[in-house]
Amino acid sequence: MRPWTGSWRWITLVLLAWGTLLFYIGGHLVRDSEHPERSSRELSKILAKLERLKQQNEDLRRMAETLRLPEGQVEGAGAAGKLRSLEEQLIRAKEQINSYRSLPADGPGRNQEELRRKTENGVRELWYFVRSEVKKLAHVETGELQKHIDILLQDLGHQQRSIMTDLYHLSQADGAGDWREKEAKDLSELVQNRITHLQNPADCSKARKLVCNINKGCGYGCQLHHVVYCFMIAYGTQRTLILESQNWRYATGGWETVFKPVSDTCTDRTGASTGHWSGEANDRDVQVIELPIVDSLHPRPPYLPLAIPEDLAERLQRLHGDPSVWWVSQFVKYLIRPQDWLEKEMREATAKLGFKHPIIGVHVRRTDKVGTEAAFHPIEEYMLHVEDQFQSLAQRMHVDKKRVYLATDDPSLLQEAKSKYPDYEFISDNSISWSAGLHNRYTENSLRGVILDIHFLSQTNFLVCTFSSQVCRVAYEIMQTLHPDASSYFHSLDDIYYFGGQNAHNQIAIYHHQPRGNEEIPLEPGDVIGVAGNHWDGYSKGINRKSGRTGLYPSYKVKEKIETVKYPTYPEADKLLQKQ
Repeated sequence: MRPWTGSWRWITLVLLAWGTLLFYIGGHLVRDSEHPERSSRELSKILAKLERLKQQNEDLRRMAETLRLPEGQVEGAGAAGKLRSLEEQLIRAKEQINSYRSLPADGPGRNQEELRRKTENGVRELWYFVRSEVKKLAHVETGELQKHIDILLQDLGHQQRSIMTDLYHLSQADGAGDWREKEAKDLSELVQNRITHLQNPADCSKARKLVCNINKGCGYGCQLHHVVYCFMIAYGTQRTLILESQNWRYATGGWETVFKPVSDTCTDRTGASTGHWSGEANDRDVQVIELPIVDSLHPRPPYLPLAIPEDLAERLQRLHGDPSVWWVSQFVKYLIRPQDWLEKEMREATAKLGFKHPIIGVHVRRTDKVGTEAAFHPIEEYMLHVEDQFQSLAQRMHVDKKRVYLATDDPSLLQEAKSKYPDYEFISDNSISWSAGLHNRYTENSLRGVILDIHFLSQTNFLVCTFSSQVCRVAYEIMQTLHPDASSYFHSLDDIYYFGGQNAHNQIAIYHHQPRGNEEIPLEPGDVIGVAGNHWDGYSKGINRKSGRTGLYPSYKVKEKIETVKYPTYPEADKLLQKQ
């Protein structure tokens, strides 16, 4: 047995050296992850070494088998187990190294991401245009023309969905999807940490404060956006937000009875000096500032939407299709952290309604909005886009049922939708619809209903609604906190996304455009266009700020002009996050 023991010890030494090399390789990969070019060259050498190790492993395994380990030999059995363990480690190490080889160390480049989104938007706008133009031919009474038009639209729709599916898979290829998940998580944690740091000063009596009263004369979505506006200015001016919400029209006990307090350490508005907003520079020596509603704000600070922080702009433009919406969503995320009772209600409602995916959200606002802030849209108009989205989803996932979460302030609409679309499963709570009526709207029961509606709408795979409604826009904003980039997960029947009181929404022309009619305006590359809206037919409307002319222009011939502002960067908060 002595020769066998000597051979096994020699094998054990080789295995230990082998394990040490694997440990070194792993550490080397982690250290070099920030230098993708150097890592790529080194990986080829490492894989060659691993192939040689694999051959040595095969030799060792054959040698171990020829040793015919005696039964009951504890030392030998343990060593053989170690050998198998190291074999498994080698396999896992090779798999990991191959994954490193295929995944860019720092994700896809910004240009690639922006180009992908530009292509997606261009294809979508092309579809809007073609569909609109071909539909016009339907009015021509010429034999079989209508039949051919219907077939053409179906074929074009299939091609459009096919291209969009390909683009989706492109967006997930080569680890890009994993990168987006991580980058979105990291960015959100960074911002949430900064907000938490601002809202919880070490000494509230000495903290600079900004006071915001929630009781603006409007509905829940509007009031939430009012608080978001206050919060963004508080963040920009480095002041702790003090939210005054007693005798809130929805809940007399205040905001904190429904959502978590905006601060754990500083809710007292008192200070050595108090004044009304007169501009950041003028208010520098005033400890407590009271902020008016955005309509009365003067002078206007640079922190209003649609601007984003300069220090995050590069990362946001790379990650997200609409960085300004993402930025707004982070303040919404912090504000609507539910109290335990509300979180329980959300869980119970989910189970009771049978809410599950895939599902598309439809929000239909009627009552006071129709004829004043918005036009009437029949259910058929919404369902056209619902069906289109289910056909798109079916190319990427299994659709067992076509589910629709229907949120509306019209209690009669649920039965109408069920009778007209029997192939769909409509999930809705009609008691919420009743509570959203004009006579019941400003009650705690109504508040519960609108919060649940917004919650479920935000959880859907896609949202069909009217962006003239604040409820729809809030749901869309929350959607951004649930996905790396949900900027395209909607179809609005009227407005584009906007934030009440925002600064100008501008676009930049990237292609020349020669008008073909009096309704259109000329474009030259570099022209700044103040956008008024998208007609969802391939054309948008706006004003060319250079020529002063207002009119229509092809949507694909412009890109968004991202406005950045020097927000504070809160380095103290970032240091605390790095230590965690």
